[in-house]
Amino acid sequence: MERYIHDKVVSDLQKKMVFITGPRQVGKTYFSKGLQGAFKNPVYLNNDDVSDIEIIRRRSWPLNADLVILDEIHKMAGWKPFLKGTFDTRGEAQAFLVTGSARLDTFRQAGDSLAGRYFLYRLNPLSVKELSGTMPPYEALSALNRLGGFPEPFLSASDQEAARWRRQYYTDLVREDILDFSRITEIRVIRLLLEMLRKRVGSPLSLTSLAGDLQAAPNTIRKYVEILESLHIIFLVRPFHKNIARSLLKEPKAYFYDSGYVDGDEGLRLENTVAVSLLKHAQYLQDTKGADVSLHYLRTKDGKEVDFSLAENGEPTHFIEVKLSDTAVSRGLAYFKARHPGVNAVQLAHNARQGREENGVSVVRAADWLAGLAA
Repeated sequence: MERYIHDKVVSDLQKKMVFITGPRQVGKTYFSKGLQGAFKNPVYLNNDDVSDIEIIRRRSWPLNADLVILDEIHKMAGWKPFLKGTFDTRGEAQAFLVTGSARLDTFRQAGDSLAGRYFLYRLNPLSVKELSGTMPPYEALSALNRLGGFPEPFLSASDQEAARWRRQYYTDLVREDILDFSRITEIRVIRLLLEMLRKRVGSPLSLTSLAGDLQAAPNTIRKYVEILESLHIIFLVRPFHKNIARSLLKEPKAYFYDSGYVDGDEGLRLENTVAVSLLKHAQYLQDTKGADVSLHYLRTKDGKEVDFSLAENGEPTHFIEVKLSDTAVSRGLAYFKARHPGVNAVQLAHNARQGREENGVSVVRAADWLAGLAA
């Protein structure tokens, strides 16, 4: 299956290096190898492969290679100066694709700058939009809620195989990736935090409350949440406010890149799947168009709330409420729509039989609306 960023990446490789980041096992290696068909003399080199390491360090790949794929290169000491020198002295018409786990995105932000030499793409899990050419939207959304959007468990179409994959996946994440960011003595608390977050998807996170439950300092819990976010295990959605500093002071919500890992009912998994889809939509527009699109939620001091809001250039464009079957317009959505009549207000109902309009709010089948996103 050709992934949604394929054509954009092929085009950008003619201009600069391209970095592909994203969660572990989201399909980065499969995607990069699939790109080889668009080139005459591609070379794939993995810094985890002993036979490839020396080729990488000596830059001894064939001179006529028109695409050089460097996987997990960020594990090599001095990888950023290496890439800078490699790119600046490359041969004519030689393209470079750099892929790696979420750690690449973290490590590239520190130390020597590669500014002006690369485009960044964030590869996200499968979505209704990406699957719309292969299966009906309603079936796609139902399967994503059940299996999650990571390719291996989703394509297995088996609850048992998905559960086996998920058990090994999170064991490896804790054992390998998290240890890059923390001490082994902290792993137990991070495991417990992960289990707690699975049950609190879609709810504002109180670091003080989490710290009390885990018997740790709030600043320690904040650090652990940042680690989980850096590794693309969870992502945070913050409340919308025109004053960014004020929005950061309010409690964020946490969602998982893997909807199948959510510990809750079908409605909670649906909210998580919509969150992943909206994040993918926003990041695709950021990465391909340079658009200032961001994902938030809405909440007033007296508790009126809407699940999600999309904003562009700091102004809200969409208010989005998620329901499993309820087609009665939520009070929170009606409240915000009445005060912001120019914003598109939509209630996504997975099991709605037909769409309708009520006081400017569109009630639509969730799958059909998600199929119309950018990615």
